[in-house]
Amino acid sequence: MVQSSAATTHVAEHAVNVAAPAADVYDLVADAQRWPDVFGPTVHTEVLEETEQHQVLRIWAFANGRVRDWTSRRSLDPSARTVTFRQVVSAPPVASMGGVWRIGETADGCRVTLLHDYRAIGDDPEALRLIETALDTNSTAELGALKTTAERLAQSAQLRFGFSTHRDIDGSPREVFDFLARAESWPSRLPHVARLDLREEEPGVQHMTMDTYGPDGSVHTTSSVRLCFPERGLIVYKQTAPPPVMTGHTGRWLVESVLDDSGAPVVRATSWHTVVLDPDGVRRVLGPSTRLAEARAMVRRSLDANSSATLLRAKQFVE
Repeated sequence: MVQSSAATTHVAEHAVNVAAPAADVYDLVADAQRWPDVFGPTVHTEVLEETEQHQVLRIWAFANGRVRDWTSRRSLDPSARTVTFRQVVSAPPVASMGGVWRIGETADGCRVTLLHDYRAIGDDPEALRLIETALDTNSTAELGALKTTAERLAQSAQLRFGFSTHRDIDGSPREVFDFLARAESWPSRLPHVARLDLREEEPGVQHMTMDTYGPDGSVHTTSSVRLCFPERGLIVYKQTAPPPVMTGHTGRWLVESVLDDSGAPVVRATSWHTVVLDPDGVRRVLGPSTRLAEARAMVRRSLDANSSATLLRAKQFVE
């Protein structure tokens, strides 16, 4: 612990050994746009500025059960395999926070060390407790997820995949966006949605638990957090409790004005999905002989069917 004239600066250190090359692990840490697919607490990241050695990021992540967002500046050093970060705009009760990722080679892979230094607003003891709890929970989860992802990197091309589907709609972008954003109305509007509970802890941050019907009539429950940006026609989401065949599922809805193939203006609504399969879950749920390619096809068909149905109902509702 280091004393500061303004407030007390505290430090925290977390580490994990990873049975994977240090260069591969560094690349995962450096690629912030993959974080929602790798790190459980991270909901969404946006790169605001970027060069080969510097980034400015806006990050949305869970901290003690709530979604917080902040802006960070990062310095990347691939030769030393370090990523240094400092929050430019912090979320209360954090007054300031920074740190460094260090990836050092070991005999059987590498050791990843995550260091933080932080101050609480007003040195408030309760604020410090909240920050320490969030740091310990998130850092432990992030390092565990980094280890799992890096050690499965050879399978990554088969485990991680993305796809999209879209529909052109004759209406206003805001009407289409509102149909997608007002998910509490989906049970009465979408035939594949049996039940949906939605709470909005603050404007634009939605927590959603949804029961959907499968092709065989079975009911599946998923939980997600969604970030809504109406001024951009954008909704991004992350499943916080994905189905057992997946370790991660993120996606986004985008509503934009475009020209169709004939040159006429239309509203285009697009659904994107990024999925990371869990090979153990695939074998457990779909059977030990199920190949990853088969699991990919099954997951894609299911998600694509639900997205296509939602877009079709949005079109019918708006038009």
